[in-house]
Amino acid sequence: MDDDATVSAADIARLAGVGRAAVSNWRRRYPDFPQPVGGTASSPLFGLSAVAGWFRARGKKFELSAGERAWQRLRALGDDLDLAERVSRAGVFLAFQAGISDTFDRALDDPELLTLLSELTHQAGPVEGFELLCRRYFEAHSRRLSATPEPVAELMARLAGPVSTILDPACGFGALALASGAKTVLGQDSDPMTASIAALRLKLRGIEAEVYAVDALREDAFAGRTAEAVLCDPPFNERAWGHDELVGDERWEYGLPPRGEPELAWVQHCLAHVEPGGTVAILMPGAAAGRRGGKRIRGNLLRAGAIRAVVTLAPAGPDLWLLNRLAPGERPPSTVLLAEAGDDLSTVEDHWRDFLARPETGVRIIDLLDDDVDLTPARRRARDEDPGQAFLAVRARFAELIPQLPPLEPADDEPAFTTIGELVKAGVVEVRYAGVRADADHPLAEEGDVVASVTGIAYVHSGPTRPVGAGLTVYRVDPARLDAAFLAGCLRAADLPATSASTRIDGRRVRIPRVPLAVQREYGRVFRRLAEFDEVLREAAEIGRDLVRLGFAGLVEGRLEPGH
Repeated sequence: MDDDATVSAADIARLAGVGRAAVSNWRRRYPDFPQPVGGTASSPLFGLSAVAGWFRARGKKFELSAGERAWQRLRALGDDLDLAERVSRAGVFLAFQAGISDTFDRALDDPELLTLLSELTHQAGPVEGFELLCRRYFEAHSRRLSATPEPVAELMARLAGPVSTILDPACGFGALALASGAKTVLGQDSDPMTASIAALRLKLRGIEAEVYAVDALREDAFAGRTAEAVLCDPPFNERAWGHDELVGDERWEYGLPPRGEPELAWVQHCLAHVEPGGTVAILMPGAAAGRRGGKRIRGNLLRAGAIRAVVTLAPAGPDLWLLNRLAPGERPPSTVLLAEAGDDLSTVEDHWRDFLARPETGVRIIDLLDDDVDLTPARRRARDEDPGQAFLAVRARFAELIPQLPPLEPADDEPAFTTIGELVKAGVVEVRYAGVRADADHPLAEEGDVVASVTGIAYVHSGPTRPVGAGLTVYRVDPARLDAAFLAGCLRAADLPATSASTRIDGRRVRIPRVPLAVQREYGRVFRRLAEFDEVLREAAEIGRDLVRLGFAGLVEGRLEPGH
């Protein structure tokens, strides 16, 4: 095993088959646990040989498959900044071994790695072998890589329909192309290594792929060519997209995109490459449906019958636009679908099927061609709702929200107190701060960590490990001695004051009652119920405002009348 190979805490947890909290506990409890050899304070790296030896000495399971060993060796061969290039070269070697490529890049001249890659090919096959390396690379750079979520990619592919040829002008690592099931893929991406990895993922599966490493807006590699469907997840809000140099471009059939509307350039690029009768499925920022700068182009798209649907995929997520290019002689439609998916993506397909079966249920295009040409689904819903019926529905929801406080009683005795600072000295709590600058190092919050702000907001993190925001603090507790929910409640009770947004308040002076762990857990349960009570109060206040608005509107419009 190579002494230079390093692993993160997440790698150790995965290889040992445990959660990341267990690795943190081992580091605290065992003085002989290997010390970090690199990384940062919030994301340390450990020597792989030392970690494996520590596990073996305790008879713990720590097995590395050929894929894991190949990945660790690949990562140890250079800086992480060049890791994508090494992953791409490894993919070329796997393709060579599978007979898909006649040669491989001799720059990957590391006998140990080539042996491991050959073993990986034998054990898992070239496709699964390269996918494992890609997954590890995506995990290692999850903070800076942007990929289309798999459920969204699959949804877009299904809505575009089964096709044999697709084009993706911002293909990234090939998520949309892989989801489409197409036999032929035309792709572009401005990053050479990203384009190379996408091409390899496709070719290893036997998919005929043309992938070019150039920016599709500035240098259209497929000018004059079309595909049955176009799938696209373009970069959002890029001001330097080439507005000045592309003023007279023939792709702007529906109008020159304003400098601040690059997404509408991508929409028209996609439409220029779809066959008549074909579908374009493109992700768009929610603001693109209503920004004033793009209203002329949106209006032209509507009049031409190009826009068929705008669906909001999540409350704070992107919109999915479905467009098509009409076949010669085809009559433009008179309605368009504006819908919201909520928390269930499967509803998008239901909305789309219902709309196709009964297009008269959609929003009339003529009603959208006003001064704003606003295609935002939520605003259209608010405009179209019956205030009388909406009032009754909101009132019922308001009645359901009447909150219940947890039972609390006066205490007979005041407990002794300690502070977070003392708990840190005792090794019960580890405190990590996030800087307030955008480029500051931000610690990672793991399952069971307490995350707190300077304004007294505190919660127990659950779900995948992720970096916390600027100015936040992560408290990692020893669960055998301190309950996380109990600590979060104490931090919230402190309501830490902040004199300015840039001031970092030291929470080490926060007082913590000295009570047994069982009592802490009971306190923690009550703290959680109080936090839920607070959330319900906030939701009730928002619903109450809607209730007042609908009450006024319903009375004025004659949809409601005074009750008796």
